[in-house]
Amino acid sequence: MNHKPVIALAGNPNVGKSTVFNELTGLRQHTGNWPGKTVACAKGEFIRNGKTYTLVDLPGTYSLMAHSAEEEIARDFICEEHPDAVIIVCDATCLERNLNLVLQIRQITNRGILCVNLCDEAQRKGIEIDFTLLSDLLQMPVVPCSASVKKGIKELAATAVRMCEMPSQLLETDNKGAAKTTITVSDENNIRPPLHDEHLAVSFIREAEQISAQAVSQNPDDKRRFNHRIDRLVTGPRTGILLMFLLLMGIFWLTITGSNYPSQLLSRFFFWLQDVLMDAAVAAGMPAFLREALILGIYRVLAWVISVMLPPMAIFFPLFTILEDLGYLPRVAFNLDYLFKKCSSCGKQALTMCMGLGCNAVGVTGCRIIDSPRERLIAILTNSFMPCNGRFPTLLALITIFFAGATAASSLSGALLLALLICLGILMTFGVSWILSKTILKGMPSSFTLELPPYRHPQIGQILVRSILDRTLFVLGRAVAIAAPAGLLIWILANTYAGGQSLLQWGTAYLDPLGRLMGMDGVILMAFILGFPANEIVIPIILMCYLSTGMLVNIEDYTQLRQIFTANGWTWVTALCTILFSLMHWPCSTTCLTIHKETGSWKWTLLGILIPALCGFVLCTLVHGIAILF
Repeated sequence: MNHKPVIALAGNPNVGKSTVFNELTGLRQHTGNWPGKTVACAKGEFIRNGKTYTLVDLPGTYSLMAHSAEEEIARDFICEEHPDAVIIVCDATCLERNLNLVLQIRQITNRGILCVNLCDEAQRKGIEIDFTLLSDLLQMPVVPCSASVKKGIKELAATAVRMCEMPSQLLETDNKGAAKTTITVSDENNIRPPLHDEHLAVSFIREAEQISAQAVSQNPDDKRRFNHRIDRLVTGPRTGILLMFLLLMGIFWLTITGSNYPSQLLSRFFFWLQDVLMDAAVAAGMPAFLREALILGIYRVLAWVISVMLPPMAIFFPLFTILEDLGYLPRVAFNLDYLFKKCSSCGKQALTMCMGLGCNAVGVTGCRIIDSPRERLIAILTNSFMPCNGRFPTLLALITIFFAGATAASSLSGALLLALLICLGILMTFGVSWILSKTILKGMPSSFTLELPPYRHPQIGQILVRSILDRTLFVLGRAVAIAAPAGLLIWILANTYAGGQSLLQWGTAYLDPLGRLMGMDGVILMAFILGFPANEIVIPIILMCYLSTGMLVNIEDYTQLRQIFTANGWTWVTALCTILFSLMHWPCSTTCLTIHKETGSWKWTLLGILIPALCGFVLCTLVHGIAILF
């Protein structure tokens, strides 16, 4: 059996490691411009000279001293899996800091290749690197690269192939004057270094400083340019939070404004197709109960979910990814880190909160970047306080109908109110995190390295591919898979009668006292319960119950929606309590399953359901009680 040489890809976060991986293998590995985004090994293959090479993308890490899961994974793979070559990707704009990892890897294997990425950015910043001298000082091949524009990738692959094919021979690299040296590669590698050795760590830092001082030069006038001036605003104590709020409101405004018309077109198309399918089913002689269950039950719910979810996600995710590519999200974590420390939590939780805005299940998965198990649990249990994309339709509809108004300025005012709701969710996250850290999850906040990467030009092509394929269609596909059986269940409950009432009506009547206590009614509570598989169907279920149609109702006109709601006893208090409960209630079924997968415990999963639901119940009851008094 032919042996496939294995090449490990290591490096600090934010050095373009995943971009190098993508260019070498052709895979769409997700790249993110914040620390710790990659937390597991991704594998790919590339072919050179008719031979297949396996490339393993290790988690981004600053060190191999095993202080975190990322460091352990990277260190153990290099030490125990014995890769035939190790490509260490570094950022040319901050080489000194990156060399610390290079020197650690050099100690445990002499099969390393230094890939100095982002050379184009370094050139724009007036940074000059003597690659020949750098190679001589490190005694390893050095390849300059600008992976985002595909420069140096072929030379890097060729160097890695030579390293794999000549493990016991003299290896000469010649990258057009960039690196030209001769080193001996033997089999005496993969020795595990001593861990947590402070003296060794200091020696690495000093050696990195010495090497950088010799091989790197920079115009002193260029050291405090664009990044520093912008960061004074973005991370300033007075301007940072304000700018974050304005950016959040801007994203929501663009999402609301841009998604209205596509949503209407999709809705009309899918419901036109429903009539076509119904006529075809009748013509084919399909039994009435079967065609209604399939078309008016399953298909109608799917049509609603797709038409409501797809346009906002197709706008929100690219905008969010642009902020990610720009390097703004680590600055969000920087702005919120102090507040999370006050809650005895971790500043990385700010990043998982941002991910939860798109999908809470993704946010829960992203909590892997938090090293402390205690702080990771806090982040998981509070992630659902950030309203996901599936809750936006309910929030936007009620905000528009009862508070913003259907005027030309409704999109802007709606975005403002939605941004304020997000801020309320952030405050609830702080409060609940503090309570958890003082009760069942006691402990001191841990420290972590937070890198503020340089601002970079977003790669629009990659953003569109990643945000549409990796995020939008992924989340939509998961919602569709869950909404289909939910549609069948809703149809059965609405069309199965006992004592002159449908099972759905029996359920709403049973929940009505509790709903009234919370400023809502039994229909609204039942809609949230049946919306457990997909939050997008809450409003349609409410309409189905009020109109007694036996199937989901599609009403696009907000004036007509307001008339239906007010005719069933709604006031602004009802709308406000429904909005607050939509912000704070149990997470969807996908998120609950993700919580169980990440924690391995039904106890924590149940707590992840009860915490936001209890907060929503208390807040709605208080608001309703205050409204009655005043």
